[in-house]
Amino acid sequence: MKNEIKNVMDIAVERGEVAGCNALIISGGREIAYAESGYKNVERKTPFERDTIMRLYSMSKPITSAAVIMLMDRGMIDLGDAVGKFIPSFYDAHVATPAGRVKADRPVTLRDLLNMASGAVYPGNSTAAECQSAALFDELIKKLGTADEMSTMELAERIGKLDFDFQPGETFKYGTSADILGAVVEAVSGVRFGDFLKKEFFEPLGMIDTDFWVPAEKMNRVADVYDSVNGQVKFTVTDHLGINYKADHRPAFESGGAGLFSTLDDYSHFAEMLMNNGEYNGKRLLSEKAVKFMTNGSIAPWQQKGLDTWDGLTGYTYGNLMRVLRDPSRCLTYGEVGEYGWDGWLGAYFSNDPQNKLTILIGMQKLNAGTWNLTRKIRNLVYKEVR
Repeated sequence: MKNEIKNVMDIAVERGEVAGCNALIISGGREIAYAESGYKNVERKTPFERDTIMRLYSMSKPITSAAVIMLMDRGMIDLGDAVGKFIPSFYDAHVATPAGRVKADRPVTLRDLLNMASGAVYPGNSTAAECQSAALFDELIKKLGTADEMSTMELAERIGKLDFDFQPGETFKYGTSADILGAVVEAVSGVRFGDFLKKEFFEPLGMIDTDFWVPAEKMNRVADVYDSVNGQVKFTVTDHLGINYKADHRPAFESGGAGLFSTLDDYSHFAEMLMNNGEYNGKRLLSEKAVKFMTNGSIAPWQQKGLDTWDGLTGYTYGNLMRVLRDPSRCLTYGEVGEYGWDGWLGAYFSNDPQNKLTILIGMQKLNAGTWNLTRKIRNLVYKEVR
C-alpha cells in the first residue's frame, strides 16, 4: 500500500499538479502506511516531510464541532439555543430576497450553524449576501498585521448584521457558520477560542504543533502554498478568508472555519480520540454519546438539495461540520456507510471510518484542492486493501 500511495503522489509531483504531499493511514489504532513526496518549498528544494506544518483551512471545522459538542456534553449549551443569546446582533437577523430585505422568520440556532443551514455565507458575487460577506472579509484581510485586527467575536457580530442568503434552516449552503461557532465557544467558556482548544483538546491530545499561528522556531517546517498552472507549480501568497499567510503571531481572529495549522501526526491524535469514542491514552475528552451524536449528523431532506449541488459529495449527507457517507453507491470513491470527516481548501484531508477502524489523513498545500483526484486515488488504494 505504501509504495502504491507514494507512486501516485510522485506522479502528481512530476506532472506539476502538486508541489508536495504526504499521507498517513491508520487501521485499528496502528499505523499501516506513511508516504511523502515532493517539496514544502520548491525553490529551496526542502522536502515535504512527516513533521511538515500545514494550513488546515476547513479541516479546522471538525475540531470546532468537537468544541461545541463538548459544551453541549457539559450542559452549557442547547443546540436549539438562538445564536443571539451569545452574539446579540443575530437577534435582528435579516434575509436578502429578490423582493428586498426581510426579517428572518425565526432565530438562527446553534443547530443551523453546525449544519451549514444558517444562511451566513462565504464571500462571493452571486448573491447580495455573498457580496456583503466579501466586503466584510476584505476589511478583515486589510487589517491583518495591524493594531486594529478584527477579533473572532467582532467578526461574528458583524456577520450577524449582514443579510443572510436564505431563511434559517431553509437549505444547506457552505459558509461562515464555523467562524460564528468559534465566537459562541468564547462567549460560553469566557476564554479566547484558541485558549479553549489548547486546554480542552491540544494539550490532552498531545497536539504539540497545532495552533492558529506558528512560533519562530517552527517556521522552517511550514509548507508554502502553490497553485498548479499548465503543468507547473506556482508559489502563491494568500490571506484567503482572513488567515494570515505569514502566521508569525497569534491572530486576533481565530477562525473556527479555517484558521488552524497542524501536522498529520497531530491530527491523527484527534482522529484517534473520535475513533475511540471520546478517549485518548486513557483520558476521556467527550462522552460516548457525544461522539456518536457528533459523527452521525445529518441535514434534513429539504436541505440535502443544497448539498447535492456539490459534485464531489454525492452519496454524503452533512452534519456537525462534517460529511457523513450514507450511500456508497453514489460516491466517487470506495467507502463505507458511516465514514465521516472533512477537507481543507489547500488539500488537507481527514477521514474516519468507524466500521473498519480506518483513518486516512492527507496533507498538501495546493490552491483550490479540497477533495480532488489525487485524494480520491489515495482513498481507493487504501480501501481496496480493506477486508
